[in-house]
Amino acid sequence: MNAATAAVAEIVRGIEPCDGLERAHITATLDWLASTDDVFRREKPAVPPRHLVAYTVLVDPAARAVFLGRHRLAGLWLPMGGHLDPGEHPLAAARREACEELGIAAEFDVAGPAPLFLTVTTTVGIGGGHEDVSLWYVIRGDRTHDYHLDPREFGGGRWWDVDRFAVPESDPHFGRFLTKLETVLGRDPVAT
Repeated sequence: MNAATAAVAEIVRGIEPCDGLERAHITATLDWLASTDDVFRREKPAVPPRHLVAYTVLVDPAARAVFLGRHRLAGLWLPMGGHLDPGEHPLAAARREACEELGIAAEFDVAGPAPLFLTVTTTVGIGGGHEDVSLWYVIRGDRTHDYHLDPREFGGGRWWDVDRFAVPESDPHFGRFLTKLETVLGRDPVAT
């Protein structure tokens, strides 16, 4: 295992699973990381066929809301994020994606600088058929702020109340993510 893969494995081991499916995804990811050093996408859309993604979920804790964009290729309401560049640390990728897609410096003070959630998902839409191993980071947002998404990737964005049934056409694990986010928001009232 090379240094970059070992760093990702350490991050994955630190994620507390919220349910049996996340536990299974963490176990499968650790097995995958132990079996290969080829964890970064090298060619679009799917070389290698499984690779790392960093989601940056913009959350307004006071308003209990999340900001999602209508992703052009996937045709889904998704958090900002993207594939890690070869050798890139996941936290650096989350920071880069927040800057590129939202035009902001990421603040990781809602749930901390570690990913809150991990999923393994077969992609949909154009270029589908590969697996994304996604590390879900939570960054602070403000529902009263107007965020301008990268129009090459998103056809607009909007805020959604933290209600796991309120977001149609999203990542298949988004409802589970919101349930886990609720535990963070409920356990730790955030000062404004």
